[in-house]
Amino acid sequence: MFLKKRRPKVAFVLAGGGNRGAAQVGMLKALTQRGIRADLVVAVSVGAINGAAYAANPTTKGVDILADIWNSLRGEDIFPGGFLHGRWQFLQHKEAAYPPDGLRNLIERSLGYENLEQAKIPLEVVATSMADGGERWFSSGPVIDTIMASATLPGVFPPVWLNGEPLIDGGVVNDVPISRAIELGAKQIFVFLCGPFDYVPQEHKRPIETLLVAFSIAVQSRFRREMANLPKDVKVVVLDISPGPTLNYSDFSRTEQFMRDGFERTIAVLDKN
Repeated sequence: MFLKKRRPKVAFVLAGGGNRGAAQVGMLKALTQRGIRADLVVAVSVGAINGAAYAANPTTKGVDILADIWNSLRGEDIFPGGFLHGRWQFLQHKEAAYPPDGLRNLIERSLGYENLEQAKIPLEVVATSMADGGERWFSSGPVIDTIMASATLPGVFPPVWLNGEPLIDGGVVNDVPISRAIELGAKQIFVFLCGPFDYVPQEHKRPIETLLVAFSIAVQSRFRREMANLPKDVKVVVLDISPGPTLNYSDFSRTEQFMRDGFERTIAVLDKN
């Protein structure tokens, strides 16, 4: 009697990346068209929004719906008042520059279920605790509040209180959570980056730009360490896009380009493997 060989457990790991997260939609489209489906989704920040939407409807139709939502986004939908208003907001005595309503509305539009455990594909998302700086992983509980917590940029939106503690963007502590996917038994991992694999710090002229570049350097440092220490039985396929122009966080004018780049580069990677 011959036993049927089980295929390796496949995980999609969706990283953070703000408005460049549209690239992940193109990546998801390419993978679903090729018939590649995740057994597990591990995600953070904007990747948590995309990952939760995919986990609920892991089909080409589901990805098309997500693409339509991205294409309809405007900066003022999430960051009311415009960039000039936001820049002044950062200088005022307030908990955050923007109210969370626009972000919550985006998440509610993207998802059609109440609790994480209702997703068709097992889903884990991470947020950062402001109580002790630790990772907080969620695989069950209210999906809207959890995704909100994972995607709440510090200083931009107020912390989300969940389970009695304030939580912010999971990318602060783990922006490319490969290690979590490995802990959960993944043997083949597709990593969805919102920028290039070989990160080169971009030119920066303002204090806030310097801060963001420093954050990106810290994120890349952990990612490179984890990639250099992968278990021998784990295969990782990295999907990325070119650096492109430097955009303000509220600029969604290049959504279609990011999606197209994500799709085309993923097809190229798949054709090589």
